[in-house]
Amino acid sequence: MSDAASGSGAATTTTGVAFPGRARVAEGPVWDADARRLHWVDIPAGHLHTGDPVTGRTTSLALPTQVGAALPRRGGGFVAATAEGFASVGAEGRMTVRCALLPDGERMNDAKCDPYGNLWAGSTAMDFARGKGALHVLLPDWTSRVVLEGLALPNGLGWSPDGRVFYLADSLAGEIYAFDADLANSGITRRRTLFRMPGHAGMPDGLTVDATGCLWVAIWGGDRVIRISPDGDPLGELPLPVHQPSSCTFGGPDLGTLYVTSAREGLDLTEDDPAGSVFAVDHVGVVGLPSTAFAG
Repeated sequence: MSDAASGSGAATTTTGVAFPGRARVAEGPVWDADARRLHWVDIPAGHLHTGDPVTGRTTSLALPTQVGAALPRRGGGFVAATAEGFASVGAEGRMTVRCALLPDGERMNDAKCDPYGNLWAGSTAMDFARGKGALHVLLPDWTSRVVLEGLALPNGLGWSPDGRVFYLADSLAGEIYAFDADLANSGITRRRTLFRMPGHAGMPDGLTVDATGCLWVAIWGGDRVIRISPDGDPLGELPLPVHQPSSCTFGGPDLGTLYVTSAREGLDLTEDDPAGSVFAVDHVGVVGLPSTAFAG
């Protein structure tokens, strides 16, 4: 990893498997500071996983649907972005669809909570047809609205440290967009392309924003995570031992560990290939931003 990507030349990064797995598409990692646990999902399997970094132990809930992301709720349990729309999930795994809004042939994908506790989620067609994807926001009263249409595979949501800029990747378009964010009104304006992936270099997938305002983006099909400045300049990359890194987030007591999910879907792999596991990268030279629980 280059010094620019690490944020500091003083330390050497170390990458290891934090939680072994064989997930088809592990996604949506979120650090739960209260529980000191990492949560993530396996989208097509409908599994919600929780990992303890101290013991390395993983517990799992099996949901009766595809789940693009699941995040802690302020009152306990989880909010899940599913094939139907949005659902609540109890600690024991019971799921209740609270906001059914998607037709057959579509599903929710990546999702993140903004600092106000609203849930933002991208939806996509099952066949990833261009123009069928959309960006939704779910409010704490469990009502939702469409914020942006005409996407393909919305992914990688995040906000600048001051909350004034919203980021969104459209994986199939190979682009990461920036918007002016109005958090108080759950609005976004002035869309522009922040970064465009070079051809045949992989697709931008899930992302996270560090405390300096830089973006860390998992590159599906690219064997790496890249770091991008708030102006869209590439700062460096973090190689990974898997072909399909899918998303990333900062976690740990000081938010100094970068957790990276990965996928086995569509690959011809040996039994001992680590794809589908969650990786931990230490000593990247920066820390992340705390996550917010869903306020509903």
